[in-house]
Amino acid sequence: MRRNVIAGLALAMVLSLSLAACQDTKARQENEQLKARSSELEKDNGDLQNRLDALTQENADLKQENERLKATKAKTKKTHRHRRTSKPNNQN
Repeated sequence: MRRNVIAGLALAMVLSLSLAACQDTKARQENEQLKARSSELEKDNGDLQNRLDALTQENADLKQENERLKATKAKTKKTHRHRRTSKPNNQN
């Protein structure tokens, strides 16, 4: 009877070790998949950060150009108003 108990315990131990090894393999596979996905996300994040930096610079350039154009337009309006209100010297 002792042999049966020992054999049963040995069999249970072997089965539990093989089950643990299987679960460990699954966990390792899942871990590798998560690492790969994390690496992809980090790369995407870097690409998006670079794109954001480029768009921020482009936005700043456009704001500067817009201000320059507004200033030019304001100067043009002042010049046109001045010319319209003044009468030529040869008219009454």
